[in-house]
Amino acid sequence: MANHKSALKRVRQTKKRTERNRFYRTRMKNIIKSVKEAVEAGDKEKAVEALKVANKRIHEYVSKGIIKKNNAARKVSKLHKLVNSMSEAA
Repeated sequence: MANHKSALKRVRQTKKRTERNRFYRTRMKNIIKSVKEAVEAGDKEKAVEALKVANKRIHEYVSKGIIKKNNAARKVSKLHKLVNSMSEAA
C-alpha cells in the first residue's frame, strides 16, 4: 500500500476516475444495445433516433476522455452500417 501523501492521493483519484469511467462505459454499452435492438425489431425510425443519440453520446465521451477518438469512430461507423443495412434489406 502507498505510504506517501501524494501516492495516497493518486490512489483516491484513480478510484474516483475508475468509478466514473465505468459508469460512462456501461452507459455507452446500453446506448449501443438500444440501437441493435431497434434494428433487430425492424423499426427503422426508432433505430435512426437511437443512432442519433448514440453518435452524440459516444463523441461526448471522447471529449470527456472516456474513450479514444478512433475507438468512437469505429463504434459509430459500425452502428451506421447496421442501420443502413436495414434500408437495403427493405
